[in-house]
Amino acid sequence: MCSKENRLEYVVDEVEVGSRADKFLSNVCVELSRSRIQSLIDGGCVTCNGGVVKTASVKVVQGDVYRISVPEPEPAEPEAEDIPLDVVYEDDDLLVINKAVGMVVHPGAGNWSGTLVNALLHHCGDSLSGIGGVVRPGIVHRLDKDTGGLMLVAKNDHAHAHLSEQLADRSLSRVYHAIVLGVPMPIKGVIDRPIGRHRHDRLKMSVMSNAPRDARTHYLVKQEFQGGICLVECKLETGRTHQIRVHMESIGHPLLGDPLYGPQPTALRSALNRGDYVTEIIDNIMCTPVQMLCAKEISFIHPVTEKRMDFDCDHPGLFSKVLKMLNK
Repeated sequence: MCSKENRLEYVVDEVEVGSRADKFLSNVCVELSRSRIQSLIDGGCVTCNGGVVKTASVKVVQGDVYRISVPEPEPAEPEAEDIPLDVVYEDDDLLVINKAVGMVVHPGAGNWSGTLVNALLHHCGDSLSGIGGVVRPGIVHRLDKDTGGLMLVAKNDHAHAHLSEQLADRSLSRVYHAIVLGVPMPIKGVIDRPIGRHRHDRLKMSVMSNAPRDARTHYLVKQEFQGGICLVECKLETGRTHQIRVHMESIGHPLLGDPLYGPQPTALRSALNRGDYVTEIIDNIMCTPVQMLCAKEISFIHPVTEKRMDFDCDHPGLFSKVLKMLNK
């Protein structure tokens, strides 16, 4: 019998009618792959309208209610690895890290080593053990693999609980910089669009989803460049997966270099219709498809001293290079 500690529920709408159950569930469920869905069906962990789903190939019907009971995972203990870290600040309770672009935050499928967690376990020793769970010791919030910038890490249970509460009540502030196509109008505003798993592409999130969650991003245009590109400051009111990337794309201003939500090279060149220097910028970005997004600032209340702490970092390598080229 399957554990029912983690329950997920999805309702079939008109768009999905006729799809296989495993395909429908993998499209709408952000946590699980199609193969994982199939194994859960085989294990009796998936029901439809209260009855156990017997086969993954059954066709879904509009209005069907699917429930998935996901067993609690038994994560492997991550190993400490001697990986260099850019430590911006450290004391007995916390660290502020400038995470490198390309570094995965915590171990997972396909990334069981070389992560920030592996590096932190080496840097901090046994002090992180058990804080925030086995796989994510000390991690208060996360960044995408290809987003560089500031991250906050707790070194004890008190700090972790205190900082997590600040993240929930939004007294922990995060400011991001992004380089986007076009110039949003108005130049300052709030994008208030719920986000959930994309209906047909399980790798993507979308504002058009079957199971959206509230998401709000405050943005401000910081600098405009010739050629229809601008630097935007974004502040998160919520913290959904790919939130800034999805929200900026949803208003027609995708992040340059974003392999999932950004414009294709030919479309970008056509939209800009500029001279050689813009073409050079595009080629530099597209040869290394990394979204132009940086966790620029972080501000929080220290869990022990209760003093407000503010940190700022430089833009990472490619991001900085693109800005310099745009400022020529």
